[in-house]
Amino acid sequence: MSELDRKTLTRTIRDIAFAAGAEILACTGDTVAVREKADRSPVTAADEAAEILIVEALSRATPDITIVAEEQMARGETVPPAAGRFWLVDPLDGTREFLAGNGEFTVNIALIDQHLPVLGAVYLPAQRRLYYASGPGEAFLEARDAAARPLAARPAPAAGLVVMASRSHGNPRTDAYIAKLDVARLARAGSSLKFCLIAAGEADLYPRLGSTMEWDTAAGHAVLRAAGGSVRTLDGAELSYGKPAFKNPDFVARGRDA
Repeated sequence: MSELDRKTLTRTIRDIAFAAGAEILACTGDTVAVREKADRSPVTAADEAAEILIVEALSRATPDITIVAEEQMARGETVPPAAGRFWLVDPLDGTREFLAGNGEFTVNIALIDQHLPVLGAVYLPAQRRLYYASGPGEAFLEARDAAARPLAARPAPAAGLVVMASRSHGNPRTDAYIAKLDVARLARAGSSLKFCLIAAGEADLYPRLGSTMEWDTAAGHAVLRAAGGSVRTLDGAELSYGKPAFKNPDFVARGRDA
């Protein structure tokens, strides 16, 4: 992919993420209808409205690139095998955070090329913060009306790690893994924000030993990878995309190697 293509597609997904975030915020309030999907996770009208907007916009912008989106998959809609290049979309990552009103929900859009995330946007509508990546060394944060600033993951500090953990999806296996680390501080956050805080050099490690899907991780992985960090399975391989049923194995996201 040429640099021009990367820049153009990055602008496209930034604009789409902003628009989807506005759609989500228009659905906030006590009247938001919630139903349970087959996997017992919640879904709201905000998830569905944001996904319709994102899928339609990506289809117009890149008609030749397959789109794999969370709610489409939950409805059992057929998705062609993901080979080569495809979009991964989570229209509202952190639905529980959205319903709790804590502002840690995100819009996730990522482009996968040859099984790796090469572009990504993670937008926090309630906080008006956008993390995005357009390639190696090109990860950025736009906060409210401020100019974009570059992101760089940090090496693990000698004083101990700042470790991220899920606010809503903790489990004993992850807790046991964290207990073996040199932890200076344990911080909890929702959604793919955890990847972005590592990319920004505000945290060092995020282990996730439990069920996740590719659309949960791809955009945050793209941002962290561009900022110099990594997301690896427990055997040390980089987390890849286009796997059967789009399910992830256990993984650890971390900052820059020393």
